Amino acid sequence: MEFRIKYITEDIKLSCYDDKLFKTEVVFDHHMLVWFISGETKIIQADQNYLFRTGDIFLIPRNQLATIINYPKDGQPHKSVVMHLSIDRLRQFYAGINVNNKIAASENIRVFPKHPLLESCLASLLPYFDVQEKFPENIASLKITEAISVLRTIDKDIDHILANFEEPYKINLDDFMQNNFMFNMPLEKFAYLTGRSLTTFKRDFQKLYNQSPQRWLTRRRLELAYYQLVEKKRKPVEVYLETGFENLSHFSFAFKKHFGYSPTELTAKGLPALANKGKK
Repeated sequence: MEFRIKYITEDIKLSCYDDKLFKTEVVFDHHMLVWFISGETKIIQADQNYLFRTGDIFLIPRNQLATIINYPKDGQPHKSVVMHLSIDRLRQFYAGINVNNKIAASENIRVFPKHPLLESCLASLLPYFDVQEKFPENIASLKITEAISVLRTIDKDIDHILANFEEPYKINLDDFMQNNFMFNMPLEKFAYLTGRSLTTFKRDFQKLYNQSPQRWLTRRRLELAYYQLVEKKRKPVEVYLETGFENLSHFSFAFKKHFGYSPTELTAKGLPALANKGKK
């Protein structure tokens, strides 16, 4: 597996991946502006899936859980330019700009239509990756400011995302967990995104479900996998990555331990659905 990242600055990077598949489950601290150069990326969120290909430009909002699966495609590596739009930098940009943030910010990925201003802004970064000496911070800052300005020009609603500096507040734990259990994230991240300390999260979780988070998460992920295999007629190799498992062997072991038969045996036997459990 060969995964290479080259940074212009800590906020601008070029990533390149040559192997068959690279999967990660993340929640970003900053908004991520991505320009897709080659390869293919599938992004799975709680309520929507996305497939991105060469030339696509999109923004992943901060504090959103996502499973990201990257693939080389057509003999080309998976390659992208990524720009971090940090809260500190956005605060500086929006200082003195009056923004009406009464409209709730969308939690979904923002996909931008092809636009020469945005494409030229991101394409202009490529030569800078060949600079050997330390890249001047003032020039990097200008490029990020340019990108934010272009986004505001082509997307009149983008301020509701970029100028929203609120941190997660305490929300309904059951609603959040039922929508996001398939993301294999540390418990600390689940706690943060539900507006709780880790101690409070574990206490509230035990009170709500009468079992540990780890046990509950494993059961829900396996039920979702069962549903995908039986109702959606998908293959085990297509399911395990999207249901919170790191590899196929671990998925098969956990599945057989829970249900008494392996995913392959399940599909061969054609067993019935799990009484509507695990639907997603």
